[in-house]
Amino acid sequence: MDGAPSSAGGAAPGEIRLGPQAIPEPSAVSEQARVYLRTPFWAGDRERLDPDDIEGWKAAIEQTNAMFAPLAQAMREQADVDVEQARIGGVTVYVATPRRLAPESQGRGHVYIHGGGWAFMGGEVVAGQTALQAHRLGLKTYGVDYRVPPEHRYPAALDDCVAVYRELLKDYAGGDIVISGGSAGGNLTAATALMARDLGLEPPAAIALLTPATDGSLQSDSMATNDQLCILKNAVMSEFWAVYAGGRDRTDPYLSPVFGDFSRGYPPTLLQTGTRDLLLSDTVRMHRALRAAGITAELHVWEAMPHGGFGGSAPEDAEIVEEMKAFFARHFA
Repeated sequence: MDGAPSSAGGAAPGEIRLGPQAIPEPSAVSEQARVYLRTPFWAGDRERLDPDDIEGWKAAIEQTNAMFAPLAQAMREQADVDVEQARIGGVTVYVATPRRLAPESQGRGHVYIHGGGWAFMGGEVVAGQTALQAHRLGLKTYGVDYRVPPEHRYPAALDDCVAVYRELLKDYAGGDIVISGGSAGGNLTAATALMARDLGLEPPAAIALLTPATDGSLQSDSMATNDQLCILKNAVMSEFWAVYAGGRDRTDPYLSPVFGDFSRGYPPTLLQTGTRDLLLSDTVRMHRALRAAGITAELHVWEAMPHGGFGGSAPEDAEIVEEMKAFFARHFA
């Protein structure tokens, strides 16, 4: 039968070949989501980069960040917050403070760790994203502009995130801090919480991992099953891991948090993904690892959502924010 699953024709044991297959437009999502899925930004279009091509990576980073700079500026202008640049723990941080901070949010802080394959979306793009996060969550937000590869590979970014969190503990109780990040930022959020625990630091009240990268060994099922459905591609994700990790063992829990030992404690964790997300399995496996250790963990999966949501303007994107706000509110001290 044409298009039927098959394990014949030279397929490896256990391998399934689907053949030509048409995926219909999802009907159970908002119109805004359907529009986004019709015109995705295909992250697989650009030429592949060798992890050791320093100049090539620097040029790609500069070009990508410049492309997103106008959007970041629009985020700053639309957000009802004040943004300033600071040095915290020796790291550049953008601090966004809502102009109308609710009484219950006084004395509480949010550490935001940006995504972008560990390499992209730094600088002014972080400033815009931080402003938007502070506006949406109603929390004073600290956006970490961590060092990026290829010049600064693992563990530079993680060290920067932990340094900022450690410094903020001088001004806040751990129970008054939450941490969030998406994609590579979700990876760093998870690893920051793990390293903070191992360093004996007071844990944050809660963390949110939005479509996080949790397994650099690339074992997750959806890396294959969602490769043609997601705006993020397997080849691109593999490239990001290669430049960030260098030659390190990618089962190191600080690199791949899904391999962490959570039996010694971990903050309450919200995890978000979608059925078309390349990192669906990374997220699901992280949730199961936390649940197996008895950690409070909520998994939220959105219909037909690819990596990173529906572009920020769909009702489903707003739902993610509301789930985060409610989760954080339940776990603040």
